[in-house]
Amino acid sequence: MARLVVIDRIGGPEFVNELRSIWDAGNAAFPVDQRLPAAAKAALAVAMRVGDEVETGDALVVATSGSTGTPKGVVLTHDAIAASADATNATLDVRADDHWLACLPLSHVGGLSVVTRSLRAGTQLTVQAGFDASAVMASGATLVSLVTTALARIDPAIFRTIVLGGGRPPKDRPSNSVTTYGMTETGSGVVYDGKPINGVDVRLTVDGEILLRGPMLLRCYRDGTDPKTAEGWLPTGDFGKWLDNGRLHVAGRRSDLIITGGENVWPEAVELILHAHPDVADVLVRGVRDAEWGQRIEALVVPAKGAVPTLKTLRDHVKSAHPPFMAPTRLMLVDQIPRTALGKPIRR
Repeated sequence: MARLVVIDRIGGPEFVNELRSIWDAGNAAFPVDQRLPAAAKAALAVAMRVGDEVETGDALVVATSGSTGTPKGVVLTHDAIAASADATNATLDVRADDHWLACLPLSHVGGLSVVTRSLRAGTQLTVQAGFDASAVMASGATLVSLVTTALARIDPAIFRTIVLGGGRPPKDRPSNSVTTYGMTETGSGVVYDGKPINGVDVRLTVDGEILLRGPMLLRCYRDGTDPKTAEGWLPTGDFGKWLDNGRLHVAGRRSDLIITGGENVWPEAVELILHAHPDVADVLVRGVRDAEWGQRIEALVVPAKGAVPTLKTLRDHVKSAHPPFMAPTRLMLVDQIPRTALGKPIRR
């Protein structure tokens, strides 16, 4: 009987060998986050039912990387992994002589999918224990998945293609990079630079929620629940719109929407304009509860070197591009923005 087997290893050839061994035995693999203490690993293994049975064809259980709540176990089949890898490799025009580098956490789909798509294509693969700028620069790889914070620490010109995920791309995004949109439930990125990859359908609801459908979607969660509709659509909880050029613009998550004085404000739109201010090195915008307005807009700002941004300066900057109600009313200067391992901002 096939079972779920944990992989409790740092990134490297041994991780790949253990993954292959689990699959060869007909089992499914659950890569555990190496940054967790032992007690947290044990609790997560219980939540994911490590050692219990899996369905025939199940390949992976991956814990969701959300910044709040208890992680869910996303069940991905071998067929879903193959569909994701084939579509991604076709989109990126992966060649036989390409060389993938995996340097993101392998407990998250953003890092793990590099391994699976390389195994699927038979390309050369280097798996590192984590992101180390010097090791990345010396890897000799042609393809890599990175987050924005890591991109800033290397020379991007050494790669043929850089896949960027996690958070907002930098203002000066290199020409050899592509941005991705996806989630654990989609097995990897499914929209590249605003365009769905092969086999992926995108639909927007009346209120703008993004629905996704395709062969790379999860079978179900580990508890047996299936978030997909009867027609196979996955409600993402993200909202977006189609641009005039036919590309998908993702506004943000439903839970991130700020409602202040009855007006809807997407934090990423405010972050984008604030990030362009010369006094701002990094920024996070979030809603905080307020008795009068429902929520107020708060900006957490990492000042640029030598700068001391003020609330008035930043409010004026936002109001130069957006309605006044989108300007923050609270400012907090911080040393760094809280983010997940894949660079997603933690707004709570």
